Amino acid sequence: MGVGTSWRAFVGFAAFGAFWGVWGASVPRVQDQAGIGDGALGFALLFVGAGALPAMLLTGRALDRWGPGVAGAALAALGGAGVVVAFTAANLAGLCAGLAMVGAASGAADVGINAVAGVAERAAGKAVITRAHGVFSGLVVLASLASGAASPLPLVVPFVAAGGACVAAGTCLWAFPGDFVVRREAVAPLGRQRIVPLLLIGVLGALAFAGENAHQSWSAVFADDELQAGGLGAVAPAVFAGTVAITRFSAGGARAVRGILLAGAAGAAGGALVIAVASTPAVAGAGLATAAAGTAVLFPTLLRLVARNVGDDHRGRATSVVTTVSYLGFLAGPVYVGLWAEAVGLRGAMVAVAALAVVLFALTPLLLRLSGFAGGERCGQARAGVFSSASPGRWSGTKR
Repeated sequence: MGVGTSWRAFVGFAAFGAFWGVWGASVPRVQDQAGIGDGALGFALLFVGAGALPAMLLTGRALDRWGPGVAGAALAALGGAGVVVAFTAANLAGLCAGLAMVGAASGAADVGINAVAGVAERAAGKAVITRAHGVFSGLVVLASLASGAASPLPLVVPFVAAGGACVAAGTCLWAFPGDFVVRREAVAPLGRQRIVPLLLIGVLGALAFAGENAHQSWSAVFADDELQAGGLGAVAPAVFAGTVAITRFSAGGARAVRGILLAGAAGAAGGALVIAVASTPAVAGAGLATAAAGTAVLFPTLLRLVARNVGDDHRGRATSVVTTVSYLGFLAGPVYVGLWAEAVGLRGAMVAVAALAVVLFALTPLLLRLSGFAGGERCGQARAGVFSSASPGRWSGTKR
């Protein structure tokens, strides 16, 4: 069961990465088609988060009730939403509506494929989640490059290609659920005994994601404005994403959860400080690669911790809680940098990003202990009330 399920998880993450790679490379063309300025574009992008957050909260219960087909439907909807945006983004209103659709489908797909990967890792007894995230990062880079090469073609073409990949991956998850067992009884919300530990893990995820997206969103701006790197600035996000992908593939099997989180936080802090004091693009690139390697392992490791300790009868809801709280950090990261840059400049803002990683380093042992997930030991599982005796790899809607 583990092999087949692992394959489906990788397919889902590959399609998800292909979509967001196309989107990242296509933002300037979408902006031009809509005929809007930078401020209006920033406003429109808020609708991605506005659509994603409620969808992420609702998807967990649907997964626990209907299984991985929910993830498949969300992926297919994401592909369709991208095509809709390419056609309808002729003005600000059309772009906002389309991005709300993209956000809702993306949020649901994000929770769904992470839950599928969690089941696969527990069933297979080997690393799946971190390497699946590596597949995502790798496809983001490849799809971005392919979309750039396809820039002479109509805007809709790369979105149709990504949409086809999403529909194909979604069909795999929907039509071939493998050995997952689905029970269609209604499922209840998680009780306080279960949700509090997951919220604490989500706080760590939010800090990790804030730093990650801060670098992804601002690295090119830093290279251009502070180092006058010219065309090299456009390479910075690709360097970051490529390093993240390589790190996730190479470190995917590491088991010392606390050590990985602490090392990742230390690397993220050190890399941000190197960027802050860099005087050349080469030094800044080294710092960016260090920060990327540090942040790369953080969120997938937290999900692996949850996957090992959460019963399959409420895996969807658990994944939904952790992912939603973490996503708040993803949304806040670029804004956090912008506020600090306005106050003390971009170099000072990079020091503020390093401070986030220092806070993560300091809070990790405490929140792991309070959550009951410290070290991933089952004594912690029992104390946190999040462990279930449900057999590994089984989806069920059993009320608990």
